[in-house]
Amino acid sequence: MTLPLSGLIILDLTHVLAGPFASMTLADLGATVIKVERPGLGDDTRAFPPFKDGDSAYFAAINHSKQSIALDLKSDPDRAIFDRLLAHADIVLENFRPGTMEKLGYGWEVLHARHPNLIYGAVSGFGHTGPDALEPAYDMVVQARGGVMSITGEQGRDPVRVGASIGDIVAGMFLAQGILAAVIDRQKTGEGRKVDVAMLDSQLAILEHAIAITHTTGTPPSPSGARHPSITPFETFHASDGLFVIAAGNDVLFTRLCRTLHLPIAEDPRFATNAARCENARLLKRLIEAVTLDHPAALWIERLTDAGIPTGPIQNVAEVMADRQIKARNMVVDILDASGEPRFKSAGNPIKISDMPDPPTRTAAPALDGDRAAILKWLEDKG
Repeated sequence: MTLPLSGLIILDLTHVLAGPFASMTLADLGATVIKVERPGLGDDTRAFPPFKDGDSAYFAAINHSKQSIALDLKSDPDRAIFDRLLAHADIVLENFRPGTMEKLGYGWEVLHARHPNLIYGAVSGFGHTGPDALEPAYDMVVQARGGVMSITGEQGRDPVRVGASIGDIVAGMFLAQGILAAVIDRQKTGEGRKVDVAMLDSQLAILEHAIAITHTTGTPPSPSGARHPSITPFETFHASDGLFVIAAGNDVLFTRLCRTLHLPIAEDPRFATNAARCENARLLKRLIEAVTLDHPAALWIERLTDAGIPTGPIQNVAEVMADRQIKARNMVVDILDASGEPRFKSAGNPIKISDMPDPPTRTAAPALDGDRAAILKWLEDKG
C-alpha cells in the first residue's frame, strides 16, 4: 500500500508550530511538503534549543520528512518560482497574520481565481474574521483567553498553562482535519476551499465538560488538580512510594475497585452513583488512600489492572519513551541525518492504518534552502 496522501503537493509557508505540526501530520500520511522559508533565517524554530552539532532538535522533530526552498515573496525572481510551484500544488498552508498574504498578492481570493482547485489552509491566533482577527497571539495567549488555563492547576493557586503547547498543537490538528475534508470535497466538486482555523476557537473546542458545566450550573469550573470534575474516582492517589492514577469511570468499575481494595462502600448511598461520588469526592479519596498507602504503586497497578480497572503510573518523558506499549506501537522514531544515520528522535505517527507503512525512521529535516536544486529540477521536468 502506498501512503494515502501520496501524490498531494503541499506548499507550506507556515513556521514555528501550529502550521508545521499540521504539515508534519500530512507528510506522515504521504503528502509531499515543500517548506517555503525566509532566505537567510528560515523557520524561527531553527534557532530553538536544544541543539546537536548546531542543528535544532525542536525543528527536526516537527519538520522531518519535508523539503525546503528559501523564497523572498517580495522579490520578482522568487515570486516567479513560487508562481510556478503554485501551478502544480494541491494545497498551500500559511500562518501569517490575516491580511499578510493579501499584501503579497497571494490571498485566498486571488489564488482561488488563478487556481480554482487549490486548497488554501490558514491557521492564526484568532482567525480571519471577527473584531480581533488582526491581534497577535502565541500558545500561552490562547490557553489563557480560551479558558484552558482557568481549569488547569490546583484550587487556590495561580493558573498554569498546560505543559504541552496545546494552543498550537490542537489548532494544527484541526487544520489537518480541515485540509483532509477539503481534499474530499474537491474530489466531488473540483473546487478548492479555504480552511480558516483559529487557535482561540480550537481551545474552546476542547472544553467539552467545562462548557457543559458552565451552561448548566451558571458557574464556570475552577481548577481541580488531577481530578476530573464530572467523574469520580478519576484522579491521582498516594501509594506508599508515590502517586499513581485510578480512573473508575462508571458504577461497574467502581464496584470492582471496591472489591479489589476490600472497601465495603460500593452500595453506600454516598458513593453508589457517580453523581454521589462527585459530591463526596474528598471523602472517597481519603477512604481509598487509607488502603493504597499501605503498599507501593506498582503493586496496586498490577492488582487493579488484573481486575480490569483503568490505572497507571505517572511517568516522566524518558519513562514514556521506554514504555513497552509505546515501543510496540512504533511511537518513538529516529530522524535520520543527510547520510541516513539516526540523529534525533521524535514522536511517531499515531494514525495507524491497515497495510500502511509505518517505518521506524523519518527522513532528515531539511537544511534551509537545501532542496532548491531538486525543486527547480522538478519544476523544469513539469514544464
